[in-house]
Amino acid sequence: MPRKPQAIPAAGLWVALAASLLTAPLPGEETRSTPFLGVTMSVRHETSPRPLVMHLVWVDLQAPGIRFKVTPPGPSRDTVRQTTLAFLAQEQAQVAVNAHFYVPFPSTDAYANLVGLAVSDGVLYSPFEGQPVADGYQNQDYAIVACAPALNIDPWNHAGIVHVDTAQADNRHILEPVTLWNALAGSAQIITHGAKTLPDYSGPPEGLNPTLVYSDANSWYGYLRARTVIGLTRDPSTLLLFTVDEAGGSLGMSVGEVADLLIRDYGVEEALNLDGDGSTSLAIADPVSHLARLVNVPSDGLTGRAVGSSLAVFALPAVALRVSPLAAGDGVVLSWPAALPGWRPEESSSPSGAEWTPLTSPPLRVDDGWELPVRGSSGVRFYRLRLDGAAPK
Repeated sequence: MPRKPQAIPAAGLWVALAASLLTAPLPGEETRSTPFLGVTMSVRHETSPRPLVMHLVWVDLQAPGIRFKVTPPGPSRDTVRQTTLAFLAQEQAQVAVNAHFYVPFPSTDAYANLVGLAVSDGVLYSPFEGQPVADGYQNQDYAIVACAPALNIDPWNHAGIVHVDTAQADNRHILEPVTLWNALAGSAQIITHGAKTLPDYSGPPEGLNPTLVYSDANSWYGYLRARTVIGLTRDPSTLLLFTVDEAGGSLGMSVGEVADLLIRDYGVEEALNLDGDGSTSLAIADPVSHLARLVNVPSDGLTGRAVGSSLAVFALPAVALRVSPLAAGDGVVLSWPAALPGWRPEESSSPSGAEWTPLTSPPLRVDDGWELPVRGSSGVRFYRLRLDGAAPK
């Protein structure tokens, strides 16, 4: 929540990515894993400009089994407050992240009004909103822009940024000709068409209000906090979830630092700043035990804060694509279970790039699996499996 200053694919469906052993080091110290089909997770540690622990989740929107759900409406106000960890367990999802800003805050009330557009499985229950969202609530226009853009994922997993149609008085209509299905809003759009777009203090309706101690010289967006961001990469079929902690040895980031990093290192084209600080929570169901756990370290208790909303990601178990070095040292061997007939490997120089090249050599049946030697590759290479003949989404 906004913190007051303190005395601070086309043709086919895809299996998960697996980087070859030829992969060069990624920026900083970063490790990746693929716990679910179409879901790649990364933990990144940095020591400069300060100790930082970041978590990133890439979701392949074209992978089979991928679907989403925003916290549904509750019996009072907009939603029932719930930790992201509890929401993941309740929905039996595989990944979940906190989403909307909400009011009242701080409060022990069990119910929350979300700030901005909220749609869950096609039910729109919170419109685009100005500040304050209703009489009697705190005005947060020093941090949250009026009628902030939202990210929508339609029933066919097409994702994009949507904007309020100001020609309609109810703030429940959008400019874009898309189906609202699961949509969430943040404080502002911080990356637009690949460029950083932090709001300034020019005042409403498009800017922030220079109240309290905040101004362009001392922006709310410039404070070092735990952050949660959602975005889309240059390949619009890849959704990115990002968190950075302000606990557990991580000292937080400004929103501008997050935007710069996501543009520079991960090719993010569009992104929203979601609720952060003590609300920042990223949860996962263990792919083996299925037990839910937080992967980040919240700054508001071990299980995280009871937030106004979360976004759940549902995914199938990952299909193992193993990458091993050739004995001669001039390539790798790809291998996968024999129980997967019809899957074919492809390679790319980027895990989120659109240029995937089919490996046309026929695989060899070895014991209980398939193997395909790949010789002469150089530089960074990534591999994934494609299911031939599958109908596109």
